[in-house]
Amino acid sequence: MTHTARLPYYQLAPKAFQGLLDLSAIVHKSVLGSRLLDLVFLRASQINGCGFCIDMHWRDLVAHGADPRHLNAVAGWREAPFFSERERAALRWTEIVTAIPHSEASDGEFARLRTHFSDTEIAELGFAIATINAWNLLNVSLRNPVPENP
Repeated sequence: MTHTARLPYYQLAPKAFQGLLDLSAIVHKSVLGSRLLDLVFLRASQINGCGFCIDMHWRDLVAHGADPRHLNAVAGWREAPFFSERERAALRWTEIVTAIPHSEASDGEFARLRTHFSDTEIAELGFAIATINAWNLLNVSLRNPVPENP
């Protein structure tokens, strides 16, 4: 695969791009906190194979003091001791929602999520997952490359 962008979607659809940027800014102000959000963004980006977003959210987490060893374990979070129960619940929900329609956001899974998050937090988590999936789909399909010098 080439590492050249197919087209500059952000220039060709500036209003839609700005709308997604605005949504991202709102999501970043969520009550969930930047670490949890970036873990969710990193995990969804790993699932979707979005190198651009994996790189960005890994760098954001490191810049905020996250241990790189812990971040290398995000893809294997079930076996890694580095994540709180709340983070594990968010990572599990991220995987379920990102995999729709091939997974089921069952009542049981939702009940498990509710033991760690309020209804408002679940709604904000849903918007966070939807937003990162939108960025992932754009970046992967239009081949937005990982910058060599961020």
